[in-house]
Amino acid sequence: MRTFFFAVCLLFITGCSADLMAQGITDGEKETPRHLFRDISLPVESRVNDLVSLLTLEEKVQQMQSQAPAIPRLGIPAYNWWSECLHGVARNGNATVFPQAIGMAATWDPALIHTEADAIATEARAKYRDALDKDQHGVYQGLTFYSPNINIFRDPRWGRGQETYGEDPFLTARTAVAFVKGLQGNDQHYYKVVATAKHFAVHSGPESSRHRFDAWCSDRDLYETYLPAFEALVREGGVASVMGAYNRFRNEPCCSSVFLLDEILRKQWGFKGYVTTDCGAIWDIWHGHALQPDDVRAAAMGLRAGSDLTCGDDYLSLAEAVKKGFVNEHEIDVALKRLMTARFRLGMFDPDSLVPWTKVSPGSVGSTGNNRIALQVARESMVLLKNENNLLPLSMNTRSVAVIGPYADRVSVLLGNYNGEPLHPVTILQGIRERIGKSAIVNYAMGVAAPEDLALSPHGNHPPGKHKLFRSAMKVAEKSEVIIFAGGISPLLEGEELQVEIPGFSGGDRTSLDLPAGQRELLLELFRTGKPVILVLTNGSALSVNWEAAHIPAILEAWYPGEAGGTAVADVLFGCYNPAGRLPVTFYRSANDLPPFEDYAMEGRTYKYFRGSPLFPFGYGLSYATFSYSSANTDRQEYLPADTIRLQVKIRNTGSLPGDEVIQVYCSKPGPARSRPVRSLVGFRRSNISAGADGLVDINIPTRELRMYNHETGSYVVEPGLYKLEIGASSGDIRLVLNFRIVSSGK
Repeated sequence: MRTFFFAVCLLFITGCSADLMAQGITDGEKETPRHLFRDISLPVESRVNDLVSLLTLEEKVQQMQSQAPAIPRLGIPAYNWWSECLHGVARNGNATVFPQAIGMAATWDPALIHTEADAIATEARAKYRDALDKDQHGVYQGLTFYSPNINIFRDPRWGRGQETYGEDPFLTARTAVAFVKGLQGNDQHYYKVVATAKHFAVHSGPESSRHRFDAWCSDRDLYETYLPAFEALVREGGVASVMGAYNRFRNEPCCSSVFLLDEILRKQWGFKGYVTTDCGAIWDIWHGHALQPDDVRAAAMGLRAGSDLTCGDDYLSLAEAVKKGFVNEHEIDVALKRLMTARFRLGMFDPDSLVPWTKVSPGSVGSTGNNRIALQVARESMVLLKNENNLLPLSMNTRSVAVIGPYADRVSVLLGNYNGEPLHPVTILQGIRERIGKSAIVNYAMGVAAPEDLALSPHGNHPPGKHKLFRSAMKVAEKSEVIIFAGGISPLLEGEELQVEIPGFSGGDRTSLDLPAGQRELLLELFRTGKPVILVLTNGSALSVNWEAAHIPAILEAWYPGEAGGTAVADVLFGCYNPAGRLPVTFYRSANDLPPFEDYAMEGRTYKYFRGSPLFPFGYGLSYATFSYSSANTDRQEYLPADTIRLQVKIRNTGSLPGDEVIQVYCSKPGPARSRPVRSLVGFRRSNISAGADGLVDINIPTRELRMYNHETGSYVVEPGLYKLEIGASSGDIRLVLNFRIVSSGK
């Protein structure tokens, strides 16, 4: 009997130990008694309430910092809230590096971006599992990601515009919803990872003054340009987190703005997730913006407005704020419950057996399959800006090629910013060599120093002199049939608060949209050789390549194309892939065509409000195929404000190659020119059509996309009246026009 008793006891103890281990609780962290927050049969809300009720004020405050410490007495491990995955898991070692966000938008293919995001989340889960196995809980190792950046790229001088999906709210929203859904997954109970929409809400430079800058715009610009993508992610994308911006909006710091965080985000849109500050933004409230006298009052101001988490340790002073009566513990609890709900939804307090993705293999990181996705995104992002006399694609029988330029063999221009470390990056030079190196001679010369080399090189370690580099480039050009010049700018010149002060660049932003002077001079010399010159651009923002567009016969926009970028460029240049990327931004002729950078009014900016003649319009891009637009029809001519317009467009591939066409649908409404956009994107579809074939493309357009902000009512309205649907290949190439009418529900 005693043997049986001891056996039962042993089984009980072993079972309890196994259960504790499954919950991530070590022998030194066992709970007595077992708490309700560990009971997986209870609703998440009840479990969160129980957990928060067990914490002291000091413990609560500590959990509201980006580095939340462990609570051993409850078996809660440390957790760092700050991770990045703008275009791949970033700053955490090796990972698949997809094209930079601006290139993702240039695909005009939300379904592909959803696939990419799902792959990113898989790698994130694998890295998180590996970190837990090593008992590591540091920055960039978690499952809560500060991505995507959905600020509107209103001005090409902003250095962080490369992180966005471009200048249009509709394209941004469609791309962002796909990305967030791919990241967070579709499991009923658990997030795959948490996505964060940033930077809420009126934020797009300048970098040098973002910690003290006060942005102002009209209500119309706010509700029609700056807010729609955020609203789409909350209402449709189900985004779990939102990050506030550094700057003020209408004299309220965005991270302590009652108007933005409470009235709009939570009350108008019904957001249930958590809000995080940008890193150090609470500190800015009393240092940069000088709106509070000290850290205690600044922290209280942020919390009471609706910021639940601080990126940094600014909220440690909340305990003092409670003691001084600036906030109460209930307000602390409300914020902390939002945070803990996210951790529960990530499965951090549940057995691995219940949570999908806990068994994801480390082998998924940088996998061959993910590299193929990166290659496809890069291919689809390539925008052919010019192709005079069908110079491209180059023949595979080409005997010799000169590859020249400061970015031909640079890994940095593949990666953009907020990037991981690719296992096998392919530069443009390497991609060309791998494509034709066995059948042709590939001659290489840098030709001109990259501006960042001159700006950042240690004293005495500058690149060779200009004339020596020029001479080497001309020698290479002389012995080659065709010249491929890889130039543009790099993420070391444009980006977040960079310490760069050289002609054309300042503090991460740009002061000129031109190519760097040395590149323009070398291109002129190469052009004078009389040989065909192809310009491949790397950049995260628009370039005013005016002379180049007039004289260089072929120009390919490659963005910062990710780890497979060199392969994608070579595939396009040599006809292994037919390009169909489209510009998500306007290419202006000069920065002088734009209003002042600090002016947040939209008039004069983007294709919607720019009244001038752009160098390349929003939505522009060429193909090796040609397409004719035969007809377009809607299901009827009158619609109610809550209807859906069902549009069918017939197009024909009149070329000799199969290819993708991006059918774009814009809407305009007659009215005073200065009070309405020129046109607004309301629908699009990327469609593959065989050579010589017809294609019927269906595009559904909810009439809510026609809404405008009404100053008198303080709300959106779909105005009754006559509208035009403009269907075409870009915002500047409208092929078909249909008229329709919105009627009020009373008619």
